[in-house]
Amino acid sequence: MTRIKPLILLTTAFIAVQLPSCTPSPERNESMTVSSDRPAPAEGAEIATLAGGCFWCMEPPFEAQPGVYSVISGYSGGPEVNPSYENVASGRTGHTEAIQVTFDPEQISYETILEIFWRSMDPTDPGGQFADRGTQYRPSIFAHDEKQREIAAKSKAALMASGRFDKPIAVEIVDFEAFYPAEDYHQDYYRKNPTHYKAYRRGSGREGFLQQTWGEKLEKMKKTGKSYQKPSDAEIRERLNDIQYKVTQEEGTEPPFKNTYWDNKQPGIYVDIVSGEPLFSSHDKFESGTGWPSFVRPLVRENIVTVEDRSLMSVRTEVRSKHGDSHLGHVFPDGPQPTGLRFCMNSASMRFIPAEDLEKEGYGQFVREFVKHAGKEGGQGK
Repeated sequence: MTRIKPLILLTTAFIAVQLPSCTPSPERNESMTVSSDRPAPAEGAEIATLAGGCFWCMEPPFEAQPGVYSVISGYSGGPEVNPSYENVASGRTGHTEAIQVTFDPEQISYETILEIFWRSMDPTDPGGQFADRGTQYRPSIFAHDEKQREIAAKSKAALMASGRFDKPIAVEIVDFEAFYPAEDYHQDYYRKNPTHYKAYRRGSGREGFLQQTWGEKLEKMKKTGKSYQKPSDAEIRERLNDIQYKVTQEEGTEPPFKNTYWDNKQPGIYVDIVSGEPLFSSHDKFESGTGWPSFVRPLVRENIVTVEDRSLMSVRTEVRSKHGDSHLGHVFPDGPQPTGLRFCMNSASMRFIPAEDLEKEGYGQFVREFVKHAGKEGGQGK
């Protein structure tokens, strides 16, 4: 049994036209291999196993990401050992088409991996994906450990709360058991046979769905009221006081224990004082004893950029905001678990937004976390 070949109806004549299927055409060179210029995974690399329908379509969004070492198409979720494509396509193995992403968590977080996943498939369809129907195309997140399961549940809940979809989010979160790589001709299919791949992606309905659902570039700005862009220097000088300007624009450092947020214990988030992009959460703030606000991790990792800093006759890792390009502080490998990191920030580079003001300030997407943690916010004792 081969993959279903989708049909479309011409609007007036109602003539069924057969579109390219996600089954390789026999005349193509399916033994072709594609070399990768990505480095081999380093120590500490992590793996995400995800299913979003046709694995051909799930590879490209991840392979384009910095910090991703490899993306492999395969089968997961069923009891059969080493299944073939024909076995899985029959729908009798219990497996679903999946991909396995090997990534560097220091460059791209599991949270970001899941954000890419949601934007690559239809999370409301448990019966398959687009033209591909059946359990062999069911969407799933295979959690490799309890941490991944918790992050996946949080990410799924956030998507449900966003109101983007009218239907429930139907992606199952299950424990990972095994993954079997698919045949060579399936790997990097979008590169080997781009014409057939693009025709299938359009014809199956995936391309149109994703464009309609996620294509609006200003969606984030509509939801938050901010475009997260760096203003002109004249505007920055007008808005910031002397110490804020010196820290953010001239890589300055404010005095320890004599800054606004070093001892702040209120629940809420910290945003870039220049651009407004979300940076850190009070959930991740801890008492470092340094006199500067310290965090174990960013709230939105994509908004954080790290660069090498040799300004003090030593090598440090500077932390800057992605959109505002503000100097925030430095990150050190002497923090508490679960990350072991200490993001030592300047209060002058940030603005604090209390949890009760998140909605009116345009950061409503973070409200749910503070509702969930109500009564648990014990200050900075992490």
